[in-house]
Amino acid sequence: MTGPEESAIGPLGGDGFAVSFPVVALIASAGGVDALSRVLASLPAGLAAAVLIALHQDPANPTGRLTAILARRSVLPVRRAADGDLLRPGQVLVIPPGQHLLVTSQSRIGLIEAGALPPSRPSADLLLASLAVTCGPRALAVVLTGMGHDGQAGVRAVAHCGGTVIAQDQATSKFFSMPSAAIDTHQVDQILALDEIAGAIVAHAGTAT
Repeated sequence: MTGPEESAIGPLGGDGFAVSFPVVALIASAGGVDALSRVLASLPAGLAAAVLIALHQDPANPTGRLTAILARRSVLPVRRAADGDLLRPGQVLVIPPGQHLLVTSQSRIGLIEAGALPPSRPSADLLLASLAVTCGPRALAVVLTGMGHDGQAGVRAVAHCGGTVIAQDQATSKFFSMPSAAIDTHQVDQILALDEIAGAIVAHAGTAT
């Protein structure tokens, strides 16, 4: 029989959320390759948080292209996410084109086929909603440059579960639609210039334990 702090899959954290370390979700669309590269380039080795990358991509794109670009810019290990991967602090996982990523209660990820129709691929809303309910206050959603409003519902989920939300500011965004949609929720904790975001991630990783 499990006790009050356990579930069928193992022990929960003291606050009831399954993932016991910080997890950062960087989401972007148009203009996102440069923005993601600049953020990752400023993150230190040994970052005390797992990092998930969601960039809207054509499913026909080669799956390793984005991963290779980001890996060249980061001192952290960067690799393509695979179904069932265990989340680990100090590791960057890139969601493949044509798939959505969910964070599970076992501190693992699940990949599901996106199909030919919307939502955006990969879906920031699906990622952030699952991150919210598994990480709670240890979740950090970072909404970078992009078109559309993907991530808006996910931002609300992260905030609802006690997590933190950062949006890129208009001056440094190539496309401000996605950050603006996040800001319109009134759930964004900080609006930062692109080159300030890495420092905020490091600060979150050091305090959200």
